[in-house]
Amino acid sequence: MVKQFSDRASVKDLCDWVMLAPSSYYYQPSDGKGGFKPTTTTLKKDGTMVSNQIVVDEIKRILGGEFVCYGYQKTAFELKKRDFIINHKKVYRLMDENNLLLGKVIKTAGKRTWVKHRKIEATRPMEYLSLDIKYIRIDGEGRNYYLLTILDVYTRKVLGWILQKSIKKIDVINLFRTLNEQYPIKGVNIRNDNGSQFIANDVRAFLRAAEANQEFTHIATPEENAYIEAYHSILEKEVMQRFEFASFYEAKLTMEAWVDFYNNRRLHGGIGMRTPQQVWDEYEQAVESSGQPIAAEPEQMSRSAAQGSEALAAAAPFNLDFCGGEATFARNESTTVTGTLNKIEKSVQTIGG
Repeated sequence: MVKQFSDRASVKDLCDWVMLAPSSYYYQPSDGKGGFKPTTTTLKKDGTMVSNQIVVDEIKRILGGEFVCYGYQKTAFELKKRDFIINHKKVYRLMDENNLLLGKVIKTAGKRTWVKHRKIEATRPMEYLSLDIKYIRIDGEGRNYYLLTILDVYTRKVLGWILQKSIKKIDVINLFRTLNEQYPIKGVNIRNDNGSQFIANDVRAFLRAAEANQEFTHIATPEENAYIEAYHSILEKEVMQRFEFASFYEAKLTMEAWVDFYNNRRLHGGIGMRTPQQVWDEYEQAVESSGQPIAAEPEQMSRSAAQGSEALAAAAPFNLDFCGGEATFARNESTTVTGTLNKIEKSVQTIGG
């Protein structure tokens, strides 16, 4: 109607008569969002202009720091300290576009890779990593905190941990990002349960980008993640049941001392009464001296050695004497272990072994 009579009266009067706002009359729909397009560069205090990707990389370095759990406002403050001229709204947009924000709703898609073998048979450090979350009670605050630990299966060494009021997907990513700088996780098998922090798309995408192989245990089967469960059992018995924590600070200091003791001084029965760091160092020394990786894990080697001794004892010639109704086996002194392996193999084949 306004257009029909626009040659007879002003648009303003016509809009008033039909009770239509002039802005609605002049509005022209357009594709995309209105307003200015987002900038692709950021200014620094020295006058140089850098791309937003450089800002994103700097944000990742900030969030990758030990114990760093920042939202966009603290991250913006940290960027300003590093000479970036940037406001918190732009930092929010960049962090949102790159999945770096805290507190996002976790949505998952795609199939998970389930574990194929219940028991892990690791042959070297950084072949299998196991991780899980445990509650830590802080009596002085009357609440639980959350402990996330990453364990190397071969050596049983704790490679990384964080203790916080909550564990979000970004915390898992940051812990792996920090770990990746010291021990590259490319090609490493990572086993975890189906906690929301582990099944998050961003966590799975980060591990895929790092070329790590993430696998999930089946529902209600903690035995498939037995190594980290055993570590938490040791922690419960040797620390949690012996100490009461008055504050988070006290609990954190205790955990730092415990992890150092566990890695470097505590004897571990599963790896031949050695410390995790000792097993790690022995492997590295063996690789440096021979240039070839060790083929069997300590636990396997101890079992294999025991089984081998039994096989040698069974296959080697012996004399049978009866003394007081008891049978005693005396190995023929002329027979030695060295030089008889071929004969033993033939004997085993003969009896269908």
